Amino acid sequence: MTAPDSIAFCIECENKIKEIYILVNINESEEIIMGMCVCGGAMLSCSFGAAPSTLMVTPENKVLTSMPIAAIMDYVPMKNIMPFGMCNSIVNPTVAAATAAALGVLTPMPCIPNILTPWVPGSPTVLIANKPALNKDSKALCMWAGVIQITNPGVMTIQIP
Repeated sequence: MTAPDSIAFCIECENKIKEIYILVNINESEEIIMGMCVCGGAMLSCSFGAAPSTLMVTPENKVLTSMPIAAIMDYVPMKNIMPFGMCNSIVNPTVAAATAAALGVLTPMPCIPNILTPWVPGSPTVLIANKPALNKDSKALCMWAGVIQITNPGVMTIQIP
């Protein structure tokens, strides 16, 4: 590879790295986008839930503001993630059974969250009890096809990447 070719290759690589960096965590004005840290009492919503819920974070993480700071492993149903009122997902067996009994009319049933995996993506550069911190942009998936997202992080003074 000649010198002009290697310079062109380096410039092309640098441009690709900038594009990836912008896609991941930088906006058009090249400022780092910071997410909000999530703590206990944060408001959650589910795409199939009829009501909002709250995130319960137990103090085992040992990082506190007025409430404990959440990590991606705070996803346990009925311990960390409370029900969302009534579930409208036909994938949920109780909703499917009630809908079949109502001759095909969608019949919501009480929500029992069924989350099997941690929140994603979290903030891998900030650790809470050796686990990535939970940020406002993280999402969890319910086995009944619901997407659980954070609508209010509970604390507005701590930003994390």
